[in-house]
Amino acid sequence: MSQQSARGFEDLDLRPSGRLSPRKRARVTRGVQYVVLLAAVAAILASVNWTLMREKIFTLEAIRNAAPNIPHAFGNTLLYTLGAFGVSLTLGTVLALMKLSSVKVYRWLATAYIEFFRGLPALLIVFAVAYGLPMTLGVRIPSLFLKAAIALGVVSSAYMAESLRAGIQAVPKGQVEAARSLGMTHSKALIHVVFPQAIRIVLPPVTNEIILLTKDTSLVYVAGMTLAEWELSKLARESLAEPVGGLTALFAIGALYLVITLPLGFVVRRLEKSFGKAKA
Repeated sequence: MSQQSARGFEDLDLRPSGRLSPRKRARVTRGVQYVVLLAAVAAILASVNWTLMREKIFTLEAIRNAAPNIPHAFGNTLLYTLGAFGVSLTLGTVLALMKLSSVKVYRWLATAYIEFFRGLPALLIVFAVAYGLPMTLGVRIPSLFLKAAIALGVVSSAYMAESLRAGIQAVPKGQVEAARSLGMTHSKALIHVVFPQAIRIVLPPVTNEIILLTKDTSLVYVAGMTLAEWELSKLARESLAEPVGGLTALFAIGALYLVITLPLGFVVRRLEKSFGKAKA
């Protein structure tokens, strides 16, 4: 085939056999996928009982009934999350350093703790802290905030420790050796050289852990709570008992969780993107 003929086929975006080129096939495939997606969405919308949806999910009266309790429930959710995160970060840092310690016993203890709490459901730990400790050891935790912080924090710390350990190990050893050669002690090298870089590395997984803790606050209700201690999930469950609105409050409170978690997810993506650029 002459060069001029081949050039003519390229202009038509066809192969010599008359078949579509890969680029053309990709366009056709995408078009078919869009049509199928639009057809599926149209079928779903057509099958929805919009009258029932309006009565059960979009009832303003149900939102008005729940509205007086939303501010303190939203605030309690944030408070329980921050308390658990404080315990998780503190204990996770200690466990990460123990896991990296040259003392074998420390490494064994940290590994046993991490594997134990990663293998248990968070709900079981909430039960243990709220009811098991008072029954077996006579330890009474005075406030629901402390129960939530301890129960969720000890579980989260197992995951936090692994993230922090990975971040510390990701810092090049040459930088530690350079800091030691300048006269820094091992502790100062960790504080001034390793930790600042490790924090930048682990920010995305740590932010993800905050998102998980926010959702895990929905487990705190099993510890028993007064009206003033309600968090968002407890408010949603109680709203289901209202005679009007059906699932309206449930969807509204789900949207409030998104108010917390979506910005955090955006932060994670930005951090991962910026960290990727820094590595490049």
